[in-house]
Amino acid sequence: MSLSRRQILGGVGASVLSPAIIRAQGTRAIRIGEINSYSSAPAFTLPYRRGWQLAVEQLNAKGGLLGRELEVISRDDEGKPSVALRAAEELVRRHGVDLLAGAYLSNVGLAISDFARQNRILFVASEPLTDALVWDQGHRYCYRLRPSTYMLAAMLVEEAAQLKATRWATIAPNYEYGQSAVRWFMQLLSRRRPDVEFVGSQWPPLGAIDAGAVVNALAQQNPQAILNVTFGPDLARFVRQGNDRGLFKERNVVSFTTGEPEYLHPLGADGPEGWIVTGYPVTEILGDANNAFVSDYSSRYGEAPTMGSVVGHALISSIVAPIEKLGSLDTEAMADGFGSVSFDSPFGRATWRSIDHQSTLGTFVGRTTVRDNKAVMVDWKYQDGGAMLPPDTEVRRLRPAT
Repeated sequence: MSLSRRQILGGVGASVLSPAIIRAQGTRAIRIGEINSYSSAPAFTLPYRRGWQLAVEQLNAKGGLLGRELEVISRDDEGKPSVALRAAEELVRRHGVDLLAGAYLSNVGLAISDFARQNRILFVASEPLTDALVWDQGHRYCYRLRPSTYMLAAMLVEEAAQLKATRWATIAPNYEYGQSAVRWFMQLLSRRRPDVEFVGSQWPPLGAIDAGAVVNALAQQNPQAILNVTFGPDLARFVRQGNDRGLFKERNVVSFTTGEPEYLHPLGADGPEGWIVTGYPVTEILGDANNAFVSDYSSRYGEAPTMGSVVGHALISSIVAPIEKLGSLDTEAMADGFGSVSFDSPFGRATWRSIDHQSTLGTFVGRTTVRDNKAVMVDWKYQDGGAMLPPDTEVRRLRPAT
């Protein structure tokens, strides 16, 4: 097995998961350095952590990776790029991790990606949705698992283009993810519907939305339809103020990620009716792969999984499959060798694309409703991520030569 200089120089770090059932060959565990916003975005990241913990336990129970135990050494970035960079430095220099993974916020993911590029270590971004990770700021050492803002926008535009609405307004958090989501939705919808106009945009700060003021501003713009990109506590405040003030009455709403259980279910009886959303209808029967995952996860943790759980579990599979194929942990081999390798996920098989290092993992598109005082997702369909990406000629234009 080829070992990189980084591995040889790496120190011994405390592992999060170490069943100590492998190590028969006397080699140290394979280490993933994982960084995420556990304290600042717990609704998504805590189920995500349980997802990857379950996947690691399952892998090690079957003999590990390349005959060695897999360990994940995890750090909290507090939702701050500066904290994430300090964590990345520690994981690489002190603990000698074989690769980095994780991140939740797009600006944090971009910071870790730049660290990976400068230090020539692989980074598998699990959650950040900005297209910059794989396109204009993409490079050899960064791969991204979840569907991007472009992909989610393309999924939603398929539905939005069929609406009669021509006057649209948007609301999104004022940072990289929100800006990217709005930009792509506007561009893609305008291509499909040249008669559409965007009459205004609201840009509340992430985590500090003044929902009443935003709702009033949107109402004054008198749109026929609204694009929403808020999530988490901001989404809850926006929905409740919008319901109270009648903003959504007789208006279409199209919304990124609102159908994900960690964001939708807490709304309870206040959940919106008829929004077109991306998400995860975990209460439905979705197929053998997801049924097995839900059963294993529920048995292990005593609760249903969320989208974060899916991403965490798929993260480990997406790393393990290419390494098993390569038979090597050499960073340069992994940087090129992940491309075109397929892996399992709770949503079925997905593949790492060689052209831009984006995975083809998809998600579900459906509508929201309230059943038994619980907000749920209905009328759903799965959208394959690979089918939502632009042609290769366009991707080559968007991604610089590296």
